[in-house]
Amino acid sequence: MDAGTALDTERAPGGAPTGVVALLGAALIGAAIAVALGVYGREHDPAGQALFTLGFSGTINMKAWLATIALALAVVQILLALWLYGKIGRNAPIWVGPTHRLVGTLTFLVTLPVAYHCLWSLGFETDASNARRFWHSLFGCAFYGAFATKVLCVRAKGLPGWALPVIGGLVFSLLVGLWFTSAFWFFDNSGFPSF
Repeated sequence: MDAGTALDTERAPGGAPTGVVALLGAALIGAAIAVALGVYGREHDPAGQALFTLGFSGTINMKAWLATIALALAVVQILLALWLYGKIGRNAPIWVGPTHRLVGTLTFLVTLPVAYHCLWSLGFETDASNARRFWHSLFGCAFYGAFATKVLCVRAKGLPGWALPVIGGLVFSLLVGLWFTSAFWFFDNSGFPSF
């Protein structure tokens, strides 16, 4: 049964298609996660120091390089998704699906030390005089909310065919925004490479 048929035949108790209900539920959970991260980042007193640097010369260096690695992995994941869905190349081999999921998991894991240090050490920037840090804070919270939405939607039944590509594109776009407002800015101001 394809997504269109599923939406026509499977309905939630209120009469709405189950895929739409699943999509809305996932979006609400993702939005709640984004808001919760923002509230925590804003209300938490920033420590202003690093807990660890993973061998880099400083926290900002670690964050910039891990963000760059995450972006590179995300590009690989997008290419694998395009191959998996027949948008590039011929039929994807059986290993492409599991590799796509593995790369997505690795991308997420690489972002965790960055997010932890951003929230714990720096907090959520609300000062409009520093637009770069303000947008970086927004992109960061939105990224984790969108990521949660995507993870919840991956296993949902009857989603509209556009849902996963749009959500995946949103996750990728937010990661690109995060990278430009952090790692790109850092490399541009400190020189590349900067370990």
